Amino acid sequence: MAKKRILYVSHEIKPYFPESDLANAGLMFPKKMNSKGNEIRVFMPRFGSINERRHQLHEVIRLSGINVVINDLDQPLIIKVASIPAARIQVYFIDNEDYFKRKGTWVDKENKFYKDNGERTLFFCKSVIETIKKLGWKPDIIHFMGWMSTAMPAYLRQFNADDPYFNDAKLVYSLFGDGFDGELDSGFTNGINFDGLENMQEFNTPSADNLYSGAVKHVDAVLTMNDDIPEVQLGAAASAGIPIIDGKKFIENPAELDSFYESLFE
Repeated sequence: MAKKRILYVSHEIKPYFPESDLANAGLMFPKKMNSKGNEIRVFMPRFGSINERRHQLHEVIRLSGINVVINDLDQPLIIKVASIPAARIQVYFIDNEDYFKRKGTWVDKENKFYKDNGERTLFFCKSVIETIKKLGWKPDIIHFMGWMSTAMPAYLRQFNADDPYFNDAKLVYSLFGDGFDGELDSGFTNGINFDGLENMQEFNTPSADNLYSGAVKHVDAVLTMNDDIPEVQLGAAASAGIPIIDGKKFIENPAELDSFYESLFE
């Protein structure tokens, strides 16, 4: 494959998150593509559970200081970065004191879903877009994983279709069957309505299935990473005419990921 610029967006990446299929793929895919000589950028939230000293996170001053609007409120964006020496890649962390300066990831000490997870999700997605612009970096491929990335394809297709940084990018979503119980808070629906996202009925009832169903209709291909993907998510992709590809083979043989990415441009 001709060398590409590939952006990976995931809320779980090993070693910053407990081991899971999603966290493992969040590391393995960019590691493999970086070893092939591609130019890689990787983004995840800076959850409070991440030990900044152990993982040697440090703030990137030149990228911080952007304000991201969530529900008509300016929220300051802080960008931190760390290296994974064994993978020879850097990970950019989206941070904000209000949204991420807490011990848990999505639940509190009583194991209850945070009441602002919807706003945190929007902040993460919109912040990645703004950071890429500030980097002055034009991705050829954007590969999403995990439910916290679900709003980003819609924002890219509806608001950045003519943006020179994103207008030619191919979008890929890996589905792992991950999710959460219930729905995100009203901050999510209020936020997308304030921003003016259109034809996103799925997001008005933001369950995990609906988030993925709204996301996959905005991408160029969907990868199924296990055999337990909810039918409603697959049906949403099929109804939109989006190719659904068995992604398990890329876990077993990551070299095939090269050919898959190349096929997006054919």
